[in-house]
Amino acid sequence: MEVPVLNQQGKEIGKMSIDEASLGGCVNPALIKQAYVRYHANQRQGSARTKSRGMVEGSTRKLFRQKGTGRARMGAVRTNLRKGGGVTFAKTRTREDFRKDMPVKMRRKANRNALLAKLLDGEVKVLDTLAFDSPKTSDFLKMLDALGINRTCLVALNMHNTEAILSSRNIKHVDVCPAHELTVFNMLNHRFLVIAKSELEKWLSGPSSRTDKSAKAGAQKGAN
Repeated sequence: MEVPVLNQQGKEIGKMSIDEASLGGCVNPALIKQAYVRYHANQRQGSARTKSRGMVEGSTRKLFRQKGTGRARMGAVRTNLRKGGGVTFAKTRTREDFRKDMPVKMRRKANRNALLAKLLDGEVKVLDTLAFDSPKTSDFLKMLDALGINRTCLVALNMHNTEAILSSRNIKHVDVCPAHELTVFNMLNHRFLVIAKSELEKWLSGPSSRTDKSAKAGAQKGAN
């Protein structure tokens, strides 16, 4: 696959060759969905809490006698049928209860397959360089317009590139992430992906490229 390499003015200045087989050959929707759900579930904080009937403070005294009042029978004030009482199915689960696991090889294959899907849809903008002389939002907007980006956008770059980070932080629907942390989750949460050629090459040849049996052995910290 030949991917156009653009400059910051949106003009094509070269090509980048990417092996489709290394990205999975063809798009695997089932694998991508499984990885996406896993990343999404593992971000849940799991701190929602409600009180059951036994957790609510209050007397256990019966509110009024069972018979002779002409009213429906009623128990304690803490019952879940009354305002201020307990909740029928109280939320007590923690974040560990929501977590999902997935083999390292499958996660990495899903990340690379998601990149293949975006490449086939023409939603990846590869730049020869991504640099600004000074932090300036207007310059970043001009670059996005030149690249034809009119929807949500993920910019993957080196986190030492402070000028680009500061230039993009006030732009709506534009998010920045470290290039080595590209995952199926953040790629599919945005319509376009903007990345420098050097950073994309590092990602393709880095830990994410290890999808064989040696993927788990000595996996680097932070590798996806």
